Amino acid sequence: MKVVFRADASRQIGTGHVMRCLTLADALTEQGADCEFICREHMGHLIEQIHNKGYVVHALPAHAEPVGANSLAINAASDEQAPAHSHWLGATQAQDAAACVPILAALQPDWLIVDHYALDACWELALKPHYRKLMVIDDLADRPHACDLLLDQTFRRQSEDYRAWVPAECQLLCGSHYALLRPEFAALRPYSLARRAKPQLSHVLITMGGVDKGNATGRVLAALRATQLPKDCEISVVMGSTAPWLAEVMRLAQGMPWPTKVLVGVSDMAQLMTDSDLAIGAAGATSWERCCLGLPTIMVVLAKNQRAIAQALCEIGAAQLIDTKALRCLPLAASKLINSSCTRSSMASAAAAVTDGLGAERVIQNLTNKG
Repeated sequence: MKVVFRADASRQIGTGHVMRCLTLADALTEQGADCEFICREHMGHLIEQIHNKGYVVHALPAHAEPVGANSLAINAASDEQAPAHSHWLGATQAQDAAACVPILAALQPDWLIVDHYALDACWELALKPHYRKLMVIDDLADRPHACDLLLDQTFRRQSEDYRAWVPAECQLLCGSHYALLRPEFAALRPYSLARRAKPQLSHVLITMGGVDKGNATGRVLAALRATQLPKDCEISVVMGSTAPWLAEVMRLAQGMPWPTKVLVGVSDMAQLMTDSDLAIGAAGATSWERCCLGLPTIMVVLAKNQRAIAQALCEIGAAQLIDTKALRCLPLAASKLINSSCTRSSMASAAAAVTDGLGAERVIQNLTNKG
């Protein structure tokens, strides 16, 4: 089975779209599929990382060159109702589609898998002659798609949210039951949950996303100095290699009252989360990783599209929510968890019920059946 992914990473987009596509690509490759990627060279792209995992990447320039009138006509109507995140693309949908045509025409994939907030049905239909089936990965339910399969791994997401946006015959996979997690999360889940039965607080994990939007990590470290963490507590900070504030965070880490390590390019996140007792993390894709492992979390909202996820997890007691604009409140929020092992234990149980880490297997089963 030939599969092509269209996804981007950048300082503006973040790394989550590419990372969850990589998770699905790895799982598909394990089952014999041949996967390739199409990515734009935005500042903060992950093309080298994708290459290092053994995948062919077709790189598009960060900003598209003007294309001819025929190509621009591909989706003239879309200019009137462009997706809300269209500025993330670095091109018009017509330009992006024109750049993808020769790649897909040569590959003729069985599945084209698209994970991009800036692309919708106009782009998908323009490329329809060059793929057999189309899968869309989305979180927003805010624009039309012309796909055969749609995945939205958001907690509490309902199929009804997409019925107005997809063809009647489109199969919808909705909810955190389908969260795309690497296999090591499901493998470590039993041990991680067993650790939570006797809550301790000796290791805090800070993970604010690969891009670390707005130096959120540095602001968390500064606020954390006012908390009452145990004296023997250790802190691990996970950063992406392209994070613009990396040097500043490393400087702050050296002055923390507790031993603080800054880890870049982490490849064993599941083990690191398993060995952690409390996380302070962004409300992005790593939310499902933390839930799978029952890791108590103070969740920080860094983007508008993260708010619904954070609020839903907060409502069921799976996380404690704090807004990025109110990080000065972090010491108070943290004290509730630091001083109550019972609260941390309850939070771990609620989080563990959100997803079991087997979502990628379920998605591939549906891909195979649909194909």
